[in-house]
Amino acid sequence: MIAGDLKSICDRCGIGLVFKASYDKANRTSLNSYRGPGLDEGLLILKKVKEEFGLPVLIDFHRPADAPAVAEVADVLQVPAFLCRQTDLVLAAAATGKAVNIKKGQFLAPRDVEHIIRKVKSTGNDTILITERGTSFGYHQLVNDMRALPMMRSFGYPVIFDATHSTQIPGGLDEASGGESEYVPHLARAAVGSGCDGLFLEVHDRPEKALSDAGSVLPLGKLEGLLGDVIALDKIVRAGR
Repeated sequence: MIAGDLKSICDRCGIGLVFKASYDKANRTSLNSYRGPGLDEGLLILKKVKEEFGLPVLIDFHRPADAPAVAEVADVLQVPAFLCRQTDLVLAAAATGKAVNIKKGQFLAPRDVEHIIRKVKSTGNDTILITERGTSFGYHQLVNDMRALPMMRSFGYPVIFDATHSTQIPGGLDEASGGESEYVPHLARAAVGSGCDGLFLEVHDRPEKALSDAGSVLPLGKLEGLLGDVIALDKIVRAGR
């Protein structure tokens, strides 16, 4: 349902969409947190999304051994932020020949992403995206330094800004991550104004019922208005380049 609604919204706005969902959310705060349907069932669902809506799909994974199965469905394999320095995982994603989205770790300086890019390129794979999702600042806090976007764009690859995870408060609810989703539009507009190439947004029709990242997801009903804002900003930025 979400995939269909997102496609309709993006079609109206005249922008491209890559659908992302996780079969296993392995980086959970608590052992009791919901992780997902698992590899086999999750990939079947995502394959159905591709076939029914004609959408490219981005999938994150956490074990090198999963890469071949994920690549049978995914158009883009995502290296999670917490695992972006895990060489075996990065190489496994790159070796599939599919596009690789590197989520910059919350602990990583922007220019250090170049080392991860080199790992991907060592396999002969040069289809790379870099995603910014905030930087750890003290306990339970993330901050965003918009200088990171042009720094990482200087490597010659598209830079995406994750406006929803950037509002997370990791572990802020004791057994779960909190968030301040009211700031998603502000960060998204700032990132587009800084020249990012795309936005990564988690959306939900009923955020209070979300099984993951409920505090930081964008309500589905607010998406189209936000996209209208950032499309207008993007035109101004690109006209000035």
